Amino acid sequence: MTKTEILNQENKLYKAIQESNIAMLDELLHEDLLFVIPSGEVITKEMDLQTYRSGNIKINKLVPKVENLNILGDLAVITLTIELHGNYLKEAFESKCRYIRFWKEFPEGIKVVGGSGMVIG
Repeated sequence: MTKTEILNQENKLYKAIQESNIAMLDELLHEDLLFVIPSGEVITKEMDLQTYRSGNIKINKLVPKVENLNILGDLAVITLTIELHGNYLKEAFESKCRYIRFWKEFPEGIKVVGGSGMVIG
């Protein structure tokens, strides 16, 4: 696992989020994903996918800025800020969030296994 591989996975994730690409999100997220969203709620992979399937969220603009990326064997830890513009439940929003995401290498590929996000501005 290399930093380049993780950055490529991150770019796939950004594209999947912006396009609400369920198939790509399904491929990138591990079945046992746990993620703490900015409201403090813990969500699973299925909960995240359902938000996109339902059309409740639409991201129109996503501007990432990687801060740190550490590779620890078959696990990568990345921190970044993301400027987001979109709609949630038909309400427009703009926010800047800080995320930590954990990518783990499996025989079927590198997948997100956990993370957290918080609004910072």
